[in-house]
Amino acid sequence: MKAIFLGIATLFSGAAFVQEPVRPPATPIIASKIVLVGDSTIQASSGWGGSFCAYHVTSAMACVNLARGGRSTYSYRAEGSWDLALAEMRTPGFARTWVVIQFGHNDQPGKPGRSTDLATEFPANLRRYVEEARAAGAEPILFTPLTRRQFRDGRLIRDLDAWSAAIRTVSAEMKVPLVDLNLRSADAVDRMGPTAANRFAQVPPSPEVAAAAKTGTTIAAAGTGPAIPPPARQDNAAVEPMGQAKLAFDYTHLGREGADYFAKMVAEELAIAVPVMRPLLVP
Repeated sequence: MKAIFLGIATLFSGAAFVQEPVRPPATPIIASKIVLVGDSTIQASSGWGGSFCAYHVTSAMACVNLARGGRSTYSYRAEGSWDLALAEMRTPGFARTWVVIQFGHNDQPGKPGRSTDLATEFPANLRRYVEEARAAGAEPILFTPLTRRQFRDGRLIRDLDAWSAAIRTVSAEMKVPLVDLNLRSADAVDRMGPTAANRFAQVPPSPEVAAAAKTGTTIAAAGTGPAIPPPARQDNAAVEPMGQAKLAFDYTHLGREGADYFAKMVAEELAIAVPVMRPLLVP
């Protein structure tokens, strides 16, 4: 009996000295971040940002889309969205953090509560965004606004040229990398013509809108296209209904084809404007 006890004790005593296998040290992850700030032409459900984050960055770069529809350089800050973006920029642990800043559509006249003065307020707002992004430790990148897709006599109506020019000026003055998305997107849409460009909308055009496009001159299209079905009925009234994208045909917002097309363009242009970002981008 004593021998059995001693054998068991020896067994457990020996087990105490079994060493874990030596593992090689883990390689620390070196990750970067890109924060998207802007309006509906970037946000996930109606702009290029969703496709860009999903398909055009590697796993070594976090992509945070904070764009919100209907916002201008004034209203994005006034509502507190810019504060959320600054918080993302200050998050520690990332090797580098970039912030894309793209506005213009809702800074134009005729946008109550959002419009800004092109000569004074708009560029001043952009300068403040750049200064505060840098103070938060991020590297700002200015974008000129994505083109609209309206035509007259077969040629694209370039109604965002003046706002794009103001952004280029701020970029040069403050030495901020620039992606001239307006110029490249406008040139591309102009070459393809109104009928082909209509494929980029959230839903197909109505027959009347499609017929006008074939003449080379687009017509007003707000609310055209097939109706979007309402959300499915909830059997349990206590269950909160899921959200629903507001889809319609227009010449500004993007469906899946348009989002993919311009997201690829954005990745290509970023690789040129910010060469150090190139290894983090997927064409």
